[in-house]
Formats: sequence, structure tokens, C-alpha cells
Amino acid sequence: MNAYEIKKPLYACHKFNEESAAEKIIQEVRSGKRVAVLSDAGMPVISDPGNVVCRALIRENIPYTVAPGATAFACALLLSGMDPSKFTFLGFLPNKKGEKIRFLEGYKELDTTLLFHSAPQDVDADITAMYEVFGERTACAVREITKIHEESVTFSLAEGLSGEKRGEYVLLVEGAKRRENPLNALSEREHIAHYIAQGMDKKDALKHAAKDRGVPKSALYKFTIEE
Repeated sequence: MNAYEIKKPLYACHKFNEESAAEKIIQEVRSGKRVAVLSDAGMPVISDPGNVVCRALIRENIPYTVAPGATAFACALLLSGMDPSKFTFLGFLPNKKGEKIRFLEGYKELDTTLLFHSAPQDVDADITAMYEVFGERTACAVREITKIHEESVTFSLAEGLSGEKRGEYVLLVEGAKRRENPLNALSEREHIAHYIAQGMDKKDALKHAAKDRGVPKSALYKFTIEE
């Protein structure tokens, strides 16, 4: 704001005063003023205060819009070269190890690229917890995005990230590998027969075998016809 010589009143909006800040914003808007919610780093609401303000404005039927801003995890996804077709952003992990572990357990089966924010003093502990829950996976640490010391480093969770930790990080971890169903090693006819032997009728056996193999039922129908 100083660079553009914008001289306007500033009010703090953080996690400890979001409710009162939202009320202040509503009052200012109703008095005829225009109000902008800014972040000093990154994008408001994304690992940053602001969602309480959004909900309050919606509740009061006060329209607002968004001017797209810097979003660290989106930039990190591009810099990492990891799979962008499906990803899950999970923000900062809890501080205590036990809480980290419990949190990560809920996402260990996801087959999407996982993205986390991590402060430099938490990076090693976060990676250790990820390895404990996820096991060996490829990961990437991206730091200081858009700054002079921007860096993207690919590493394995087992080995961890070497070097001194400086700057704010986005940690990316590859998703869980799809587990192959042992029944898929059977022939198509044997696969269907397996479910029939368990008491299913031919229609349900066909449906289950098709789901196991990730194919449409029509692809297996011919194997239900007696020769």
C-alpha cells in the first residue's frame, strides 16, 4: 500500500478477533464505505483468517467479490512437477506429534497428491510424522515461492529433507498407490465363480468382479455364459 501511496485506515483481522472484525466490516459497508480484506502473505482464507468474515457477509446478504491473489500451494504444485490431476490441500498440521499422526491417518489411503503448509521449525517433525503414517513415498519441499531464494527439492519421506530449514514451505507427498486385488490374478471366469461360490447370484457376482477389475459389467458378461 505504501508503494502505491494508498493511505487508508487499517484494522487487524486475525484468528483471535475475526468475529469482531467481521462486525466492524459490516458496519463500515453499511455506512457506505468500500472495504478490502488483505493478507500480508498469500491468499486470505487459505490457511489465513477471513472465512468468518465471508460467512458473516453472506449471512447479512452483503455482496463481495474476490481479486485472485498469491496461493502458495498452487504455485508449489506447478514447481514440484508432481501429479496435478487430483490433489488435496490440507494446510498446516497440528503442533503435537500425536495429533499430527491422528490427522494424517485420515488421509493415508487417498490417491491424490497431498499438499501441506509447514513452518521452517516444523518441517522435520512434519516429514517424520508423514513417513510414520504413509511409509515410503516421494515428496517435494517448495520454499520461498516468488522470492530470491525460491527452491523446489524432491526427496523421499524415508530419507527426509536435508539442510537448514529457512523460509515458509509447502510440502507435497505423492498419493497412495492403488492396491491390487489378489482376485484379479484369477481368470475372468474364475473371478466370477469365486463370488458365486460365496452364495451370490450370477448378476451380483458379475457386478463385484467388474468393480474389482475396474471394468464395465458388459466386458465380463461373456464369461458368465456357459460354453
